[in-house]
Amino acid sequence: MVIFNDHAFYRSSLGRYHKSSLDFVIYLSLMKMTIKPFLPVFLCGLFLLASCGKEVSSDKEQLSQSSKEVEEKKQLASGKAIYESNCAGCHASDVAGAPTPGDKADWKERLAQGIKVMAKKSIQGFEGKKGAMPPRGGNSVLTDEELSDAVFYMVKISQ
Repeated sequence: MVIFNDHAFYRSSLGRYHKSSLDFVIYLSLMKMTIKPFLPVFLCGLFLLASCGKEVSSDKEQLSQSSKEVEEKKQLASGKAIYESNCAGCHASDVAGAPTPGDKADWKERLAQGIKVMAKKSIQGFEGKKGAMPPRGGNSVLTDEELSDAVFYMVKISQ
C-alpha cells in the first residue's frame, strides 16, 4: 500500500497501483463538485467546436488546390529547364518555323489543339504548315514527361 495525497493505492498482481474502492468513490464525488461550476463553459466550448466542422471541408479543398498549384509550379520549373537546355535553340530563334514562346500569334492555332495534342506531336514529330518538328525535338534521351513539361512551359508563357 502506498499513500499519496491522502489516498491509499494498492498494488495489483500486474504491478500497477490502484485506489481502494472507497477512496475512488470519494475521489469521484470530489471531482463532481469541482467540475460542476465549469460544466456550462465546457458545453459551450463543445458546441462551438462542433460548429467548426463545416470549415474543415473547405480546408481540404484549399489543400487540394494548393497541391495542384505546387504540382503546376514543379511542372513549370521542370519545363523551363528542359526548354532552356534543349528547345530554345530552335524555338527562341525561329529555326524551321518553330513557334517562339510568348508570341501569341505563333501559338494561337496551336493553343486551340490543346496541350496533350501538342505534347504528342512533340514526342512523335510532325510536319506543319510553317515547319517541322523532329521526334522528341531531336533529343532521343528526353522522356515523354520531360517533353510534356517543356510544352506546358511554352504554352503557359504564350497564353
